[in-house]
Amino acid sequence: MMSRAAGRPRTFTVMSREWCHLCHELLDELKPIADEFGWSIEVFDVDQDAELEEKWNELVPVLLHGGTELCHYHLDAVAVRAYCAGFPLESGT
Repeated sequence: MMSRAAGRPRTFTVMSREWCHLCHELLDELKPIADEFGWSIEVFDVDQDAELEEKWNELVPVLLHGGTELCHYHLDAVAVRAYCAGFPLESGT
């Protein structure tokens, strides 16, 4: 039986702002979790894209995987680790 997460890219997406201290804190706390599970992190500055700013404006930072919002404002490390645990390890990691 294949996991619900099999085949999905292991990339966190963070909607952020360059000047936002909460954004920097979330990224600093996320990096060790991403390393632990072998995930990458993409960061999008919502101030650089009108559509992103309109959608995420006051919620940043927002942590996403695909269309799934994992948390916003502060990293929920317990929830993120539980979410990552649902993904099978890739061979060679």
